[in-house]
Amino acid sequence: MLDEGKYLYCIIEEPSHRTFGPNGIGKRGDEIHTLCYRDLACVISSTPMTKYVISRHNLMAHERVIEEVMKDYTVLPVRFCTIASSIDEVRSLLMKRYQEFKNLLRSMDNKVELGLKVFWLNMDKIFKEIGASEREVKVLKEKIQKNNKDVSLNERIALGEKVKKALDMRREADAEEILQVLKPKCINLRLNETVGDNMVLNSAFLVDRMQEREFDDLVDEVTEKYKGSLKFKYVGPAPPFNFVNLVIRWGAEE
Repeated sequence: MLDEGKYLYCIIEEPSHRTFGPNGIGKRGDEIHTLCYRDLACVISSTPMTKYVISRHNLMAHERVIEEVMKDYTVLPVRFCTIASSIDEVRSLLMKRYQEFKNLLRSMDNKVELGLKVFWLNMDKIFKEIGASEREVKVLKEKIQKNNKDVSLNERIALGEKVKKALDMRREADAEEILQVLKPKCINLRLNETVGDNMVLNSAFLVDRMQEREFDDLVDEVTEKYKGSLKFKYVGPAPPFNFVNLVIRWGAEE
């Protein structure tokens, strides 16, 4: 039988014991509760001393707890699958990094994360526009169409590379147009990797709660402006996963 440990979800400001329901990771119905040191607390649940697989189900279980706590508190998310061997180890963490956590909580106070992904709706149109506007692409494309059998592999590769370069430049330009509208109302910004040819932007914004409505209005504004050419996927408010992700090492590694 595996030893029991304590699974860490997030750090909050709370001097008293609180519970958040029997929703601990691992499907055992473990109670989620605080472990306090002075006016700080770590939100934890009991768990076997095991490494959780990085799966959608496990990640969602981790994130749902933090989102529930966030309803009442400013949170500092702890990296997925951080497990302490004992209550004492968690309390020692709060003692050793007390001031660091206090400073981070102050910097995140009354702030939320808002996520925005943007996609081109019609890739055929984008590729046609690149073919018409980029001279080198146009010349190579016409040569391949006219002399398909005589075109070398290197020329085909060259065409693919030029199209990719032009697509990346177009993506960067379209993303920057959107960001220029949104940047004035955010405190911080993270650009994450785009996936697939049609993704233009994969971003997270740290926004003051007092300006969340104004930020929403700006997103509505750009959504309307690019209606028919871009698809916007806007989510939040969420815990600041892109701006705080506490990495905790135990014992000699701390």
